[in-house]
This record gives sequence, C-alpha cells and structure tokens, in this order.
Amino acid sequence: MRRTTLLASALTAAAALSLTACGGDDGKPAAEVSGGTSAKPIVTLDSPIAKPDLVLTDTHGAKYDLLEKTKGHPTLIYFGYTNCPDVCPLTMANIAVAVKQLPKAEQKDLRVVFVTSDPERDTPAALKKWLGGINKDFIGLTGTFDTIQAGARSANIGIEKPVKKKNGDVVSTHGAQVLLTSPKDDKIHWMGMQDATSDNYTKALPKITKGQNP
Repeated sequence: MRRTTLLASALTAAAALSLTACGGDDGKPAAEVSGGTSAKPIVTLDSPIAKPDLVLTDTHGAKYDLLEKTKGHPTLIYFGYTNCPDVCPLTMANIAVAVKQLPKAEQKDLRVVFVTSDPERDTPAALKKWLGGINKDFIGLTGTFDTIQAGARSANIGIEKPVKKKNGDVVSTHGAQVLLTSPKDDKIHWMGMQDATSDNYTKALPKITKGQNP
C-alpha cells in the first residue's frame, strides 16, 4: 500500500479504532465500543486524514482502486457488512435518502462506497443484491480481510475478523463512522457519526459535495 501520513484531529484520535460488533442471526449486539456517537452527528476534523489506499473487488468482480476511482469526486466510505441486523442497513438507508435530495448532476458526481468487514460472506454477488435494495449506484467492495482491515485502520476505523461461535452464529464488526471526503483534495475532512440521521446527511451533503464544511 502507498505510504500515507495521518494528521488525526483530537476527535479522531479519541475515536481511533472504534467499532461496533453485532451478533449472529438473533440480531442482538454482541458488544459495543465507545466512539460511535458525538455531540454533533457530523463532525468536521481539525486536520484531514488521507483516504484509505485500497484496491479491492467490486460487485461486478472487477478490480476497484479506491484512490483512482474516487479521485476528484466527493466520496462517502463506510466499513460494514450485509448481515448486520441494524446499524449498517440504517446507515446506508439514511445516506440513500439524502443522496436522492441532491441535484442529478451532484448525485452522478458523488461516490458512496460500502466496504465489507465480512468478506467471507459478502461476495460480490451478495453485495450487489444487498446494495441494490438501497441504491443501485452505491459501490460495494470486497477482498481479503487483512487488506480491508489495514485500509480501515489507516483512517482510524477499527474492524476485527469475524468470529464464528459454537452455536454457529457469526460475530462481525463494523465501523462506527462514515468517512466523508472533499473533492478538492481527496482527503477525509468530516465524519458522520453513528447517530447521524437522514436529515443530518440531507443538510450536510450539498456542502460536502462542494468541499465546504457542513
């Protein structure tokens, strides 16, 4: 991976490697780690962070270079998984509602990227089906877990390898924040916190797409 220098803000440092873990088919959270909420639903970082340098596989089975494909585009990045019972689908649905409020040209320019934290189960086909029910233009990416984890950690998002319990349930983790990048410098300037609503994103995206603080 390309070397990047992380200029983390005080908030980002405090929220570094924050994650949320979800249980298996019972839909009950297995654990929760602090860092997913904030006084503000969408936070402006004191210092921008480099966008994760990831080369993964998209829902069509093709190579997807995140830095190359999103260069010059306002981009939202979220690390989650399709079997998540609550937070991941809600987060992506909130973003989808907000995206539809943008003018068509801005919708076309925007990149919304969902990177799986459970690549063993989230195949390209599984991601395509799941995202298709939310917004068919959203980009789903999968690959090796180690590669995905390293990319997430480079942006201070912590995810851990899914663990299969004795009863067959799988405990997976996902990021607590949505990474929001500016088209001006391709760096992460904002974070959507776990409690951000569709209204919050609807108000913020028109400015973020222009590289302005929401």
